[in-house]
Amino acid sequence: MPEARSDTAPPRRADRPADQDGGTGAGLRMRPGDPGHPGAWQPPSGPSRRSADALDDALGGSSGRPYVTFAEPDTSPWTPAESDGDVRRRPRPTGARAAAMAACVVLGFGLIGGAAAGSWLTGDSGPDGTRVGFAAAGALWHGVPVDELFPPTVQGEGAGPGGTDRTWTRVAVAPDSDCADAFDPLLRQALAPVGCLRLLRATYTDATRSNVTTVGLMFTKADATGMATLKTHFARDGLDRRTDLMPRPYAAEGTVAAGFGDDQRASWTISVLTDVPVVVYAVSGFADGRTVTEPQPADDAMRSDATTAPAQAGLGHEAQGLADRIERGLRRTAASASEQPS
Repeated sequence: MPEARSDTAPPRRADRPADQDGGTGAGLRMRPGDPGHPGAWQPPSGPSRRSADALDDALGGSSGRPYVTFAEPDTSPWTPAESDGDVRRRPRPTGARAAAMAACVVLGFGLIGGAAAGSWLTGDSGPDGTRVGFAAAGALWHGVPVDELFPPTVQGEGAGPGGTDRTWTRVAVAPDSDCADAFDPLLRQALAPVGCLRLLRATYTDATRSNVTTVGLMFTKADATGMATLKTHFARDGLDRRTDLMPRPYAAEGTVAAGFGDDQRASWTISVLTDVPVVVYAVSGFADGRTVTEPQPADDAMRSDATTAPAQAGLGHEAQGLADRIERGLRRTAASASEQPS
């Protein structure tokens, strides 16, 4: 005789077939609101899977849905993301990938910080374009021995016509001064935007003592931007090629350059530097004091087809070659000064 059911057993849903559980009722559960089971649904105990009835209740009791079975849980490293109403999957960083991403971030910040620190340590400019090396060079005129700026002897390997060597010997050094009487009025006007802080000059002669050359270093009051502007102005308007803007020579009594005056100027060069606040120039002439009627810029006088007297005498090479060597020495001295601890 079959065992009587308990009065509290839950009724089976009329719209679903009986669960295939051998009639034990293990696949059934109490619905919310049934005696002894208020509140939300809880999974039944025992080895049986969830019944379709339980799934229906968990989903709100909707009818007409397709039959759903559960697969094994997906344990791959993904995380859901909603897009246009659909639930899609995107990769979640694994431990190795997360570490790599963190390393990239740290490296990026390190490179940015390192670049900023390197810029500061090397004296790179701020917004005004000034640099530690630039500022240090501006003080060289009173802090460096004259023999370092204007060596007693300057070697010019390959500086002569056809790549021949030159040797220049210093014959006079002018006292440091301002620029009031050192330039013709038009050149002084052209250089006025950068200001004249101090002017240093020395005169050299070649090994034959037939040519003389005055080389000058005009230290300016300008910053790097001002020097760059002046350089652009000179290049654009050809100010370094105009005969009315030739620098003046320095003649010293009792030397081979005693007769080296304005009328003896034969070739010249002017260079506006931007890494140091200095204008470098050189002007050459004949040591015998002859007047030159066709002075020529050094670039023109150095051309192989030039036929003027300055070109034939190699005076363009004299001016350019000596100016280049003095300029190189100035840059070396400025670099050394900027490396000194403050």
